[in-house]
Amino acid sequence: MEPGPSGGSRPAEPGPCLHGPGGACQETSAYSLSPSGAGLGFGVAAVLPAGGCGERMGVPTPKQFCPILERPLISYTLQTLERVSWIKDIVVAVTRENMEAMDGIIQRYQHKRISLVESGVTRHRSIFNGLKALAVDGSKSKLSKPEVVIIHDAVRPFVEEDVLLKVVRAAKEHGAAGAIRPLVSTVISPSADGCLDHSLERARYKASEMPQAFLFDVIYEAYHQCSDYDLEFGTECLQLALKYCHTKAKLVEGSPDLWKVTYKRDLYAAESIIKERISQQICVVMDTKSDEEHVGRLQEMLKNELKHVNVTSRPLCHASRDLQQITLGQCYDFVCINVMNFDFQETRKLLCMLEESHLSILYPVVVVSVNFLDYNSVPFGEKMENLLQIREFAKEVKKRNILLYGLLIYYPQDELKLQESLRQGAAIIAALMKERNSGLVGQLLVA
Repeated sequence: MEPGPSGGSRPAEPGPCLHGPGGACQETSAYSLSPSGAGLGFGVAAVLPAGGCGERMGVPTPKQFCPILERPLISYTLQTLERVSWIKDIVVAVTRENMEAMDGIIQRYQHKRISLVESGVTRHRSIFNGLKALAVDGSKSKLSKPEVVIIHDAVRPFVEEDVLLKVVRAAKEHGAAGAIRPLVSTVISPSADGCLDHSLERARYKASEMPQAFLFDVIYEAYHQCSDYDLEFGTECLQLALKYCHTKAKLVEGSPDLWKVTYKRDLYAAESIIKERISQQICVVMDTKSDEEHVGRLQEMLKNELKHVNVTSRPLCHASRDLQQITLGQCYDFVCINVMNFDFQETRKLLCMLEESHLSILYPVVVVSVNFLDYNSVPFGEKMENLLQIREFAKEVKKRNILLYGLLIYYPQDELKLQESLRQGAAIIAALMKERNSGLVGQLLVA
């Protein structure tokens, strides 16, 4: 399994948060108090059972390892949890045969604070193995026993930090807590002959979701006491705490983003969400001599095309100085405008800067190289020969998860034709960034 690019140190931040209103990421959270959870006054760890085979997915690869934008689904979930600085340890339970692949994912995407344990044959046995690893508190273990433990699914990558905080605080107070959501469909009970026996009043019931959180001693004791039948066929951790420790869980209203990837179609839904959230900011870089009116008009049309996207611009000489600020701002989309040359000098400078930043470790970075082609300057054949070099550049940087496309806009044209070309150019750029289609990499498109 080769899910993504390799090598290099990761960017200062591990990519955009996959949570928050409208996909926004709060870089400074009131909840991100300290890496050890000391700001909460108690230690917190998380356990992710990831030993399932994903039968309902209908694909040979377990769903937690299915690629989204060429990166395994579980990596997105780990990223979401490791961004929460007060979660000290994250324990992932995987099967013995997937242990090496999981370790490769951790190394490739440079995840932090992750420990692996072997999963059991059922969900509850996997969770129990994760709890046992946390229970070994001593000099021989790099893990420390937490006061509160979060249990979360490896295939729920969009959990919000505020939901995690709510269930953790509720668990600290009540001993156990879990996220819930309204039922979408009415639940019915069929009779033995396959007919309707009765239905439940939907308003009185809720769907149990993840994350859930527990005082560590409560859930650990519950697992020690539960029967083999519970371990084999049970799925609800809150019920174990109630049944064996008489701990009533506090139920916390969760957000719509708590759904988990279960079926193959859910992979496409998850990919769509991720694409949208990494396409919320575009940086337009240009030659310092690119002061022509049509360059500014293209930017304005791009803003009109992407009404809810932040479009900023700066000269390339400033971009190198400001690249850290750009990457910290979660920008994964770049437009490089070339007016005075036709050999991709500015684009190549930008690509070198992006490669050095290692921005593309976690997400594919899109670069659209825009060339305004003046009929009255260099001979057309020579221009096109230079412009077609984009194919070789694109092939090389794609190895580092950078998707390079070319866009050609002719000028001078009469006002109406130029206006239409600029409009089409903005639409092409928007589509390339939204779709991130690797099949078009290296193509020279004409507006």
